[in-house]
Amino acid sequence: MVLEGCLRSGLGEGAGFTALDWVDRQFRAKLGFSPYPGTLNLSLKGGDWDSARQAMDQVRGIPIEPAPGFCAAKCFTLVIDGRIEGAAVLPEVPDYPSDKLEIVAPVAVREALRLSDGDCLTLHVLIA
Repeated sequence: MVLEGCLRSGLGEGAGFTALDWVDRQFRAKLGFSPYPGTLNLSLKGGDWDSARQAMDQVRGIPIEPAPGFCAAKCFTLVIDGRIEGAAVLPEVPDYPSDKLEIVAPVAVREALRLSDGDCLTLHVLIA
């Protein structure tokens, strides 16, 4: 599935999450890479995103099993702007913003692609 999303600032909690040992272990085992500290936050809207989000909600994805006190999540592999492989992370928490998508990758995507808030990206997402 092809989606377009625009960068937005996050809450700054992604770096701490991706640095946790249990998170890194699962990402390496299930996604094939250690995530760069932090997540890239995108805002997505419109019919394509609504369809993609509904499809993501209905499939198992790649599960991230939480340590006690943390939420579960599921991931979907993707390619960012045809250049960087990574994964979409959907935390399984109530009231998670419906227009937000968090991306992890083995590199600092903002720096690698020279991006700023408001810049838009094309994502090729494998929803299975």
